[in-house]
Parts: sequence; structure tokens; C-alpha cells
Amino acid sequence: MKKNGILNSDISRVLSYMGHTDQIAVGDCGLPIPEETERIDLALKFGVPGFMDVLCEVKKEMKIEKIILAEEIKTKNPEMLEQILQLFDREEDCEIEYVSHGRLKEQTRTCKAVIRTGETTPYANIILQSACLF
Repeated sequence: MKKNGILNSDISRVLSYMGHTDQIAVGDCGLPIPEETERIDLALKFGVPGFMDVLCEVKKEMKIEKIILAEEIKTKNPEMLEQILQLFDREEDCEIEYVSHGRLKEQTRTCKAVIRTGETTPYANIILQSACLF
């Protein structure tokens, strides 16, 4: 049995086989997930687990060089944006890219997986791009 870190076997598996520039998404419970992309569904009920709870744990186990957010989060969910920016504030080499929500949804097609949370606030979706460890 795993002693610490992410206990969800699917998330742990996907993170362990990701390479440089591979991407994984964490989304709210309404984010559509393309059929061809692996769905890791953690949603238990509205709000559980929360987006930030999941994002914080994934970030602990992944070296991230870029995050991709929907442009709409700036006006439709500024509180969530502030939490995200605070979480990534100490990352020296982490680029932040904003795209339209439509483009973000399209980009989930090339993600290794999308982790679905129970989050119910708008535009609480992020794509994380893996960095090289060395």
C-alpha cells in the first residue's frame, strides 16, 4: 500500500508515465471530456472534492512548466484565479497562458487525462504541462 502522496491509482499512474511537455487537465464537474481522453472521475457530489484540493495534490507530484487557463476566468471567477495564481506564485519557470474557454476544451483532446472534480464554480479548469526534471 502506498504510504503517502496521491492515493488514487489512476492519477498516480498517469503522472508516472508523463514526459516532458505532456499535459493533464483538472476540471470542474461540468467540463466536457472528449471520448478519446482518459477520464479520471473524482466527483462525489457538488463541491466534493473541490478543484483547489485536487490541483494542490497534483502539483505536489508534478513538475510543471506551463499552466493553461480560460481567459474567461479573469472576469467570471476572479476568486479562483487568485487562488491558482497564489499556488503557482513561487514557480520561477512556470509560464501562464490564457486561451478562450472553447480552445481550452479543444485542447483537452491531447491531454493524457482529465481529472473531473466536484467543483461547481465557473471556469475552474486548468491544463498542466509537464516540465523536464533534469
